[in-house]
Amino acid sequence: MPGILLAVIVGLAVCQVAIFLTTIFLHRTLSHRAITMSPGLRLACRFLTWITTGIEPRQWVAVHRRHHAFTDVEGDPHSPLLEGFAAVQIGNVVLYRRTVRDGVTVDKYAKDLAPDRWDRVLFDHGLVGLGVGIGILYLVFWGNWELAAIAAGTHVVTYLALNSAVNAVGHRFGRRPFEGFAANTQWLAWLTAGEGLHSNHHAAPTSARLAFHRGEIDPAWWLIALARRFRWLTVRHQEPRVATRARRVAQTV
Repeated sequence: MPGILLAVIVGLAVCQVAIFLTTIFLHRTLSHRAITMSPGLRLACRFLTWITTGIEPRQWVAVHRRHHAFTDVEGDPHSPLLEGFAAVQIGNVVLYRRTVRDGVTVDKYAKDLAPDRWDRVLFDHGLVGLGVGIGILYLVFWGNWELAAIAAGTHVVTYLALNSAVNAVGHRFGRRPFEGFAANTQWLAWLTAGEGLHSNHHAAPTSARLAFHRGEIDPAWWLIALARRFRWLTVRHQEPRVATRARRVAQTV
């Protein structure tokens, strides 16, 4: 039992590493260019994203940019208002795969992320990356495949559930200080490194910080601020730039 409990804890820890990589690297850096990373940090994030998620960054970016282009209207790849809450919370990965395979979205929304030699050799091979990650877990548990599998399974299930919740919960429940169906949910922000502050993000998508108001906490911003002190990255805007229309709505709430 102690071994199983340790495997679950390790799996949850790996999940949080993947969550922070998703919001800081895939979301704020690549999708919205709110952050510019040093070459070394960018390569490290690419590698860690590869072994913890198997995601091809340009695919993730393309799906997310399309979501912003068609938020909660026809064309949104994962809106709970269109697909239903359960379809997004439970089947978000299916909606994601359907979108990246449509032959249009990736080419249209990720033109700036053309594959390079690193992609061709490593990062376009997601299953290989996941295999490397599981192999590392195998070494962590001293060759115990059972514990490695429990850790990997815990990570995968939790990661998919939390990322789905950003889309499902984030567009159905919570406080809406800005126009639209995107909502702020602080408990979800704690679990997803700030992504639960979804209304804020849709109001100012190029902001590297997602906490705008008193009482809001964006855990990923702590790491971003620390990395900025070491000059490993720069942020696009020092203060959130909220769209004019969204600002007027916020003032009436």
